[in-house]
Amino acid sequence: MNQAPVAQDIKRSDLLEMYYYLRLTRSVEDRITALYRQGRIVGGVYTSHGMEAIAVGYASALNPEDVIAPFHRDMGAFLIRGFSPGEIISQYLGKQAGPTKGKDGNVHMGDLKRGVIGFVSHLADNMPVAAGAALAFKIRGESRVAFAGTGDGGTSRGDFHEAMNFAAVRKLPVVYFCTNNQYAYSTPVRYQMAIADVVERAKAYGMPGEIVDGNDVAAVYLASKRAIAKARSGGGPTFLEFKTMRMHGHSEHDAATYVPRALLEQWKAKDPIVRAERLLAQLGYGDESYFHEVGERAKKEVEAGTAFAEQSPLPEGPETLVGVFATENEVLP
Repeated sequence: MNQAPVAQDIKRSDLLEMYYYLRLTRSVEDRITALYRQGRIVGGVYTSHGMEAIAVGYASALNPEDVIAPFHRDMGAFLIRGFSPGEIISQYLGKQAGPTKGKDGNVHMGDLKRGVIGFVSHLADNMPVAAGAALAFKIRGESRVAFAGTGDGGTSRGDFHEAMNFAAVRKLPVVYFCTNNQYAYSTPVRYQMAIADVVERAKAYGMPGEIVDGNDVAAVYLASKRAIAKARSGGGPTFLEFKTMRMHGHSEHDAATYVPRALLEQWKAKDPIVRAERLLAQLGYGDESYFHEVGERAKKEVEAGTAFAEQSPLPEGPETLVGVFATENEVLP
């Protein structure tokens, strides 16, 4: 497959940076999964294995002043926004050095200073929040965009539909997306909805939509860029459906025996890291030696981050009361 024409409008430096973040995302989540198998993780582990191109692609397309309301398979977005492997692994280990300072685990984290709205487990809850942020940008007359999404199952929840409708009516500077990874926990898409594509749901709100190859980081980046530019210019929201496949279970305690092995093998050939390497090679931007070098760099960063997290202290009792409630100074920048 020749992907090069798709990437002709992307700078070489941006493609190389996205490849690095694909490798870093997988290395971080592989280490977290290993720690989980050792019984050292606080809570569950939900990975983006095989779907890394989505968060890396859309987060790379945003400006620093834009806001992200990610969900639990968007690890790449956290990394791009400046969350270090050490911070992230500390979060999973319940350490003081994590973004929540040990108050919560896994990706239940955020930082408004870095433009990341904290995630909670209830999928699609982040979408009305993103609409609120976008409304604030519009009222203030700021050239900023909010970007938020959920999984295919989350698009069946009421808050998804309320957010879509409100954003469309008010023409808010927000981009919504669906990571269609074929299964809502163990329920396949065909048992969730009577439409072939999730993007069809956007039509009910008069919102334009686009289906994007979620395993092609260049395609995700370019589609996100188009939607972001439209939102920033006052054109209102867009809904993006990123087609992909969840290569692990819903979480790492789930063996996903309900997924046909043949389907997983089919999608394994579409691995986003392999696709990115093929693209870079086609463009003359990288070869096996370079890919190995980037992989080793990512592994070393994760090793250092793990050592940092393991040496970090657990929170003290009184610290659990700090930062729990918002103060008048804690508003969206």
